[in-house]
Amino acid sequence: MTEHPTSGHTAPQPAPPASTGPRRPARTLRGRLAGARALPAAAPVLLMAVVAVTDLLTPDWLHVSPVMAAVPVLASVLLPLWATASLACAALAVTALLQADAGQCGHPDSDVVLFSLFVVGLTSMAACSLRGRRERQLQQVRSVAETAQRALMHPLPHRLGPLALRGVYLPAESEARIGGDFYEALQTPYGNRILIGDVRGKGLPAVGASAALLGAFRELAYQEGSLTRVAERLDERARRQITAVDALVGEERPDASGSLFTERFATALLVEFPPGEPVARLVHCGHPEPFLVRAGQVHGVLPDRPGAPLGLGDLLETEPAAQTVPFGPGDRLLLHTDGFIEARDRRGRFLDLTAHVEAHAGWPLETMVAGLRRDLLRHVHGDLGDDAALVALERLPEDPRSPDPGQRRPGP
Repeated sequence: MTEHPTSGHTAPQPAPPASTGPRRPARTLRGRLAGARALPAAAPVLLMAVVAVTDLLTPDWLHVSPVMAAVPVLASVLLPLWATASLACAALAVTALLQADAGQCGHPDSDVVLFSLFVVGLTSMAACSLRGRRERQLQQVRSVAETAQRALMHPLPHRLGPLALRGVYLPAESEARIGGDFYEALQTPYGNRILIGDVRGKGLPAVGASAALLGAFRELAYQEGSLTRVAERLDERARRQITAVDALVGEERPDASGSLFTERFATALLVEFPPGEPVARLVHCGHPEPFLVRAGQVHGVLPDRPGAPLGLGDLLETEPAAQTVPFGPGDRLLLHTDGFIEARDRRGRFLDLTAHVEAHAGWPLETMVAGLRRDLLRHVHGDLGDDAALVALERLPEDPRSPDPGQRRPGP
């Protein structure tokens, strides 16, 4: 076992924030949110009122009623079809009344203005109908994406035997909801086995590779007694996937066959917790090293013998090797993808994940994971350049009556 401490001091133990007064009712917050949403919806009505009042207050030679055409246009962007139609009719009626008040009824200019408003209203209703259809289609796509995500990556259980687990998954493309990072946790006859990985690339090819590797792991974790053998067979599966993709590319582009071979691979980290043993076995396959949190101190667990990424085992001729580290009650292990350590802010600075882990080490497991997620999004200002995944594990106390570490308060 080789442990390389990245910090020699004990992480500070932040105290929970004290309550400064009675809690505000939840309905107050909901009311504020509803008011914030209602303000843009009222914009067309306010615009119509402003145009009407302005037209009444200005001299007879100055007419601003043609600006009323903006009312249905604005409504088509913000409101549903029925509201857009109602406001288009209201704008037409108000403009007609303003023309009558100014004595313009029957004049050619007045007829042109009213006809223009009628055409603009019909066009706005058509645009609103098209927008609603596109929004429904987008909602269906999002629903399919969420279903695909649930089928691809099962939600982590909060408890798996003697382990408490929490996970975070943040795709770089927020609308896609799925990407090339993946993780899985299984309870097998050989102990609890965890996999976290990162497929190189983005988009549907990365999603397909993630699905293939996850499916293989879910089968191999129950079949193979050796964790290194699981890694070897995952590498074989990755190479078959690369060969299949290269064959497909060769059919579509004969001059590109094999040109991307070395660009397709996946990094992975496999972890096993043997039953009845206070240890964790790790197999590194080109993946970033995890963090071990023990007694408030954070250590980076570097591999004794780094393994090759999945799909490159035959090129690098490196066999997977297992590494054993002590993992007793209260110890935590943080597995992550490079989306956490390679995240840059607007000045190009990387996220110091070690410092953030130290800052949250004294909190409950769930609070620590939520804090790391919040720190990442704050660092990149909500603009992720790569998918990011994190899995945090903590060995529960041996006494089954002890509280779940994911819910207990931080120590002093």
